Amino acid sequence: MTERDIMEYDVVVVGGGPAGLSAAITIKQLAAAAGGEVGVCVLEKGSEIGAHILSGAVMDPRGIDELFPDWRERGAPVDVPVSEDRFLFLTESGSRQTPNWLLPGCFGNHGNYVISLASLVRWLGEQAEALGVEIYPGFAAAEILFDDQGAVKGVATGDMGVGRDGQPTPNFQPGVELHGKYTLFAEGARGHLGKQLIARFRLDEGRDPQTYGIGLKELWEIDPAKHQAGLVVHTAGWPLDTHTYGGSFLYHMKDNQVAVGFVVGLGYENPYLSPYEEFQRYKTHPAIRRFFEGGKRIAYGARAITAGGLQSLPKLVFPGGALIGCNAGFLNASRIKGSHAAIKSGMLAASAAFDALGSGRQHDELSAYADAFAQSWLHEELHRARNFKPAMSKGLYLGSLLVGIDQVVFRGKAPWTMHQTRADHEKLKPAAQCQAIAYPKPDGVVTFDRLSSVFISSTNHEENQPIHLTLKNPSVPVNVNLTQFGGPEQRYCPAGVYEFIKGDDGSDKLQINAQNCVHCKTCDIKDPTQNIVWVTPEGGGGPNYPNM
Repeated sequence: MTERDIMEYDVVVVGGGPAGLSAAITIKQLAAAAGGEVGVCVLEKGSEIGAHILSGAVMDPRGIDELFPDWRERGAPVDVPVSEDRFLFLTESGSRQTPNWLLPGCFGNHGNYVISLASLVRWLGEQAEALGVEIYPGFAAAEILFDDQGAVKGVATGDMGVGRDGQPTPNFQPGVELHGKYTLFAEGARGHLGKQLIARFRLDEGRDPQTYGIGLKELWEIDPAKHQAGLVVHTAGWPLDTHTYGGSFLYHMKDNQVAVGFVVGLGYENPYLSPYEEFQRYKTHPAIRRFFEGGKRIAYGARAITAGGLQSLPKLVFPGGALIGCNAGFLNASRIKGSHAAIKSGMLAASAAFDALGSGRQHDELSAYADAFAQSWLHEELHRARNFKPAMSKGLYLGSLLVGIDQVVFRGKAPWTMHQTRADHEKLKPAAQCQAIAYPKPDGVVTFDRLSSVFISSTNHEENQPIHLTLKNPSVPVNVNLTQFGGPEQRYCPAGVYEFIKGDDGSDKLQINAQNCVHCKTCDIKDPTQNIVWVTPEGGGGPNYPNM
C-alpha cells in the first residue's frame, strides 16, 4: 500500500458550504479574540468553493447577522430584499393566489433576501481565508479515519489517477490524510461520509426516518419588462397529483435574472414519476410560462434536500466530531430555508470545538454543541416547524388543512408531535399498481431535455476513473428494479445517468453514464432496494455552478 502524507490540524472541516465555512470562520474568530492560534482546514470536493452549491434561495439573514454583524460593510452578496410574496395554487390551466393574510407565518418573507447561495459561499470562502483558514478545493474526503479507540481522527482524500479498472495510471497520486483533534462533517444532504457515521455510531437510533426532496433549478435571464427585483412566487398543486408532496419557487434576483425551481418529495409512490419532467411541465403553465418567453436559460442543476425536520435529526455528535448543516438535516422545510440554519449549526459546533481545544481535549464527544443547539433559536424554530412535513405527507388538501391548524391556530406550538415511520425508498409502489405518465416533448424554448440541461451545468468527470455510482448487487437493477418497478432510476435521476439498454444477446442491462452525474444524491436515497451507493469520485469532478 502506498504511504500517504499526513497533515495535522486542530479542526478539519469536510465541505465548503455555508455550514463548513461558518464553522471554520467562527473558530478563527474565537481564536483571534482569545489571542491564540487554532489550525483549521476546509476540504471541498468541488473544483472551487461554490462549484457544487445549489439552493433556491431566499435567505433569512439571522445566521449571517451573527457570523458577521458587519456583513453589509464587508460587501456580502446579499443585496436584493424580498419586495413581494405570492403563493399560488395551480390547476392544469388556472391559478388562484392565496391572500397573504391567510398564509401561515412560515410562508412570509418580509426582511429576507433573494440571493445566490453559491455567490455567498464564495464570499464566505474569501472571509475564511483572510482569517487564516486553509481551504483545499478539488480534494474529496473519501475515507473516515479512526484512532485505536474507535474515535474519528480525521479523513483521507481520495487517490487521484486511478483507472476505470481500479489500477493506478501513470498520473497516480495517493490521497492525503488530514488528522484533526475534531472533525466537522458539512457535506450537505445525504453526505457520503455522514451516512457512514450515522450507521456506525447509530446516530439515528430512536429518530424518525430521514426524508428528502429533490430540488431542480434553472437560472434565467428574462425580459426586463417582466422582471421585478425581490419578487418571490411559490406554487403548490399542478403538475403533481394531490397525493405527491412538492411545489415550485420563482425568485427574481438582480440584473433581470430569475431563479426557478421545482421540489418533489422523494417519498412519492408512482415509479413512473419523473421529477425532471414535472419541473419542465410546470414551466408550461400559463401563469409561469409568461415569465420565460423571450428569455434565455443560462444554468441548470439539481440537489437533494434533507427535509425530515426535528424528529429526523440524528444525534449530532460522536467521538471525535460532529455533523453540521444539511449533513445533519437542519433545513426548515416549512419555510423552504436552510442556509441560516446551516450557518448557525456551524457556529454552534465551532464554539464547542474551540472550548474543548482550550481545555486540552480531543477526539471526545462535543456534547456542548448538542446542548447549545437545544437552547438555541434554531431549535425553537425547528420545533415550531416539526409537524409541517408529516402533515404534508397526508396529501395536498388534508396536509394544507393540518398545516393551517398547526401553524395558524397553534403557531407551531400544538400539544402534539406528528411522526413519519417509513423511509422514502420504502414508499415506491410496484409499476403494475401505478399509471404511466405521458410527458410532453421539450420545445427547446421554455422546456428542455436532460442532456442539454446537464451541458449547461458544466458537469465533468475524468472519464478513466472507477464509476462512483456503485451497485451492491449488479443483478438487482434488471431483476428487481426493472422487473418490479419499471426501472425508476432512469426517471428519478435528473441528469440521464441511468438508462436501460439491450445487450448484444438481447437482454436488458443497466448502463451508468457516471460522466453526467451532478452529485444530487437522489439515486442513493430513492433506489427501492438501496442497492445504489454513491461514493465520491475524484476531487474536482461534478458540476461547476456559476451562481446557483
